[in-house]
Amino acid sequence: MRISLTSLCLAAIVAGMAPARAADQPARNCADRGDVLKRLSGNYGETRQSVGLGANNSLVEVFASDKTGTWTITVTMPDGMTCLIASGQAYEKLLGDKLLRPGEDA
Repeated sequence: MRISLTSLCLAAIVAGMAPARAADQPARNCADRGDVLKRLSGNYGETRQSVGLGANNSLVEVFASDKTGTWTITVTMPDGMTCLIASGQAYEKLLGDKLLRPGEDA
């Protein structure tokens, strides 16, 4: 089987572009649901604050810590793989338009 110089050059160009494309895509922070929940609880003191169903029967959850104010939004697919979607600080609970104080029940 003969490989032409053009085919070799095209393969080299495609191979050289692959890392650039991968670097442009956001990193997917996904793991087994149990592992993610342990990390959110153990490292950040976050517990589930709200839950809803998303597209394709995915489970969308918001975790947060009343003590530290950190929060995380996750999506869990039916196969149990959980991905971190967003995270941040200064989480505060609201009931309607009322801001709840830490420890105050909704």
